[in-house]
Amino acid sequence: MTGTGGRASALNDGLGMPPYTGSGPYCYTHSLAMVLGPAAPAPAVIETLTGAPFGVQSIGGTLPLFDPYGWNPEVGLDAAIGLLGWRCERSAGGTAEEAPARLRAACVRGPALVGPVDMGLLAYQTGLPDDDPSGGDHYVVVLGVEDGTVLLHDPHGHPYATLPAAAFTASWRAAGVPYVEAGFVLRTGFVRERAVADAEALRRSLPNALDWLGGRTDRPMPPGSLGGAAAVEALASQVDAGLDPGVRALLAEFGVRVGARRLADAATCLGILGLAGPAAVATGQARILGGLQHPLVTGDDAALAAGLRRLAPTYERLRGALAAEVAERTGA
Repeated sequence: MTGTGGRASALNDGLGMPPYTGSGPYCYTHSLAMVLGPAAPAPAVIETLTGAPFGVQSIGGTLPLFDPYGWNPEVGLDAAIGLLGWRCERSAGGTAEEAPARLRAACVRGPALVGPVDMGLLAYQTGLPDDDPSGGDHYVVVLGVEDGTVLLHDPHGHPYATLPAAAFTASWRAAGVPYVEAGFVLRTGFVRERAVADAEALRRSLPNALDWLGGRTDRPMPPGSLGGAAAVEALASQVDAGLDPGVRALLAEFGVRVGARRLADAATCLGILGLAGPAAVATGQARILGGLQHPLVTGDDAALAAGLRRLAPTYERLRGALAAEVAERTGA
């Protein structure tokens, strides 16, 4: 009897479960891991260092993303690179005529982390709708440009993919990506300035995680944007009113999948630091969010809305648990 109860408790809080590993939409994380090479930490560590797991946002009050209010991959990449003890050169802008030459010159120094790009214009990708050329933002690693062809590793399942330089440039322009002011964003010249252990990098990232969970106000956002519990409640209300098909597709193909994995990875990383309380909260969040995939795709909107309302208060719960642990360890 006691053994059964203990096992059930472990299942409820996620302890004793193996961490998730497998495919998923982690494009910038896997791209950074590729350019860092053998020194790169596990993708779970990189993703956690970006800050992506620590919040939720509704852009303009209608576009839900399971990452923090005001966060985007550019902010996340810069944070992770610095926390891991690396630096690189980031450049952007210029003309479509100049871009291929700049990319070719950069690749002479080594693989380049390129993005955001418009995923829908990467013509080797499959499964993109014919009536919508935009596939969303994406990141890749460019290995070289030769004879008018770009050779790249696309972490969305396409090693050594090729694309005519003109077609790649059109994608790299990132005209439909709102969080960059100029297209043709490129990171190259990666240099490791100091060796940083995974645990040290994660420990140093905790203040950033708390800032994201608390709701940063220094990030420009469209009117009507929401963060935290308010963003999740707004999404539940959208479900009640009849979820827009485009939003449903975004959540099914990307949002829930990446959000649940981020939270699961954050739980693993918090566990590495011995932060059992916050890790258990993050595991619970991951289980709630991951469990929404089935009602989302089958149209069980009553279950979907109910699950979102269970999820809503957990972000403040995670902030509180993490703040308490940090205060205890720092004596604050």
